Amino acid sequence: MGRGQSADPSLTCLQHTLTGHSGKVLSARFLLDNTRIVSGSYDRTLKLWDLRSKVCIKTVFAGSSCNDIVCTEQCVMSGHFDKKVRFWDIRAESIVKELELLGRVTSLDLNHDRTELLTCSRDDLVKIIDLRTDAIRQTFSAQGFKCGADWTRVTFSPDGVYVAGGSADGALYVWNVLTGKLDRTLDRNHNSAINSVSWSPSGTYVASVERGSKTILWSDM
Repeated sequence: MGRGQSADPSLTCLQHTLTGHSGKVLSARFLLDNTRIVSGSYDRTLKLWDLRSKVCIKTVFAGSSCNDIVCTEQCVMSGHFDKKVRFWDIRAESIVKELELLGRVTSLDLNHDRTELLTCSRDDLVKIIDLRTDAIRQTFSAQGFKCGADWTRVTFSPDGVYVAGGSADGALYVWNVLTGKLDRTLDRNHNSAINSVSWSPSGTYVASVERGSKTILWSDM
């Protein structure tokens, strides 16, 4: 926001409250048309919401608690407590396919062209899955890296060259996708497990949030 500009008050207040899940909502994502939202819950369902009518238009029983969701133009991918990533055709309300990992799935993210899926699971492994072949292309790990919760998030950098994830020991780990190796470890700032990380759109900064609600902004990434 430039100097002298003020925010539109209508955009800084609550717009909608969507109710219907019977358990905690652990993830919600806009579909690409920005008029619908998919949410995943501890109640083992996914719900599709229409923001124009402000109602739930579809409910799909997933069979397991949903920890995270990502979307492409035609598919919704959900990561679950039962170690599975499920691929949904929302139009048909059916599972297209499933991939099983070695631990409970805590996080999903897509690269910028939506051809690769990044996963994190409770076996302390971060993986890149090629969505064109459904094959695991890379697996990242590091001495000391430990997934601290069922909702620990990892993320691609905007250019897809790096992957960042927070650990139970309060350190931020950054891997290089091109080399497959750990690029750096940033520690000694958080006091508890890091639950979430997010890159700035420019890729210059990373924000990390710990379980104790402390947020750190890292520069020169």
